[in-house]
Amino acid sequence: MKTTVHRAETRGHADHGWLDTNHTFSFASYHNPERMNFGMLRVLNDDWVEGGMGFGAHPHDNMEIVSIPLSGSLEHKDNTGVAEVIQTNDVQIMSAGTGVVHSEYNHSKEDKVNFLQIWVFPKERNIDPRYDQKTFDPAGRVNKLQTVVSPEKSNGALWINQDAYFSLGTLKQGFETEYSLHGSSHGVYAFVIDGEVEIGGEKLKKRDGAGFWETDSLNITASDNAELLLIEVPMSGRA
Repeated sequence: MKTTVHRAETRGHADHGWLDTNHTFSFASYHNPERMNFGMLRVLNDDWVEGGMGFGAHPHDNMEIVSIPLSGSLEHKDNTGVAEVIQTNDVQIMSAGTGVVHSEYNHSKEDKVNFLQIWVFPKERNIDPRYDQKTFDPAGRVNKLQTVVSPEKSNGALWINQDAYFSLGTLKQGFETEYSLHGSSHGVYAFVIDGEVEIGGEKLKKRDGAGFWETDSLNITASDNAELLLIEVPMSGRA
């Protein structure tokens, strides 16, 4: 098994006043040639947006974009006519495909919103732009891994245009489990939202991330109460 570890404090950071953000991988003004991506995972941003503020209309194409609110609510609008609000326990996905223009604003005028913005390279390029979101029952991830994004259309998760799987877990201290990868050419990027876990022999704390590949499975132990995100992606094969 191969491993790469990214401690929380080593992430790229920018404070724009209205936006306080940390970048696990190179993004905007943060460029680290050793952190361009993890397989098909291109971006993992940890964004805090002030009340009433946000990202104005801007374009994307040929990228799968997933947003996961950790606290607060996020308002999405795009040029296909979609206008939605996502909040804690929701997951949003957008296939930019041939091109889409969208905006993201804090739905609250007073409280900050904290969300993870994640980009995955698509499996097929130039598909029609697509938007979807879903609320997931938090009870469904207590001491288990709840699949929230999947290339399979029949398992209750949001569909993604890539052989990628996103799983969330709320793990109680001492809980142990094993994650089995879906493909031999896949890797898993683990991001600790809160608490402490040990994965593949690596001890990870809040906002630490680690990638694992060339393995069939991962042993996971909650060293403390923890919130965990797993992102399984092919390690090669960009469309």
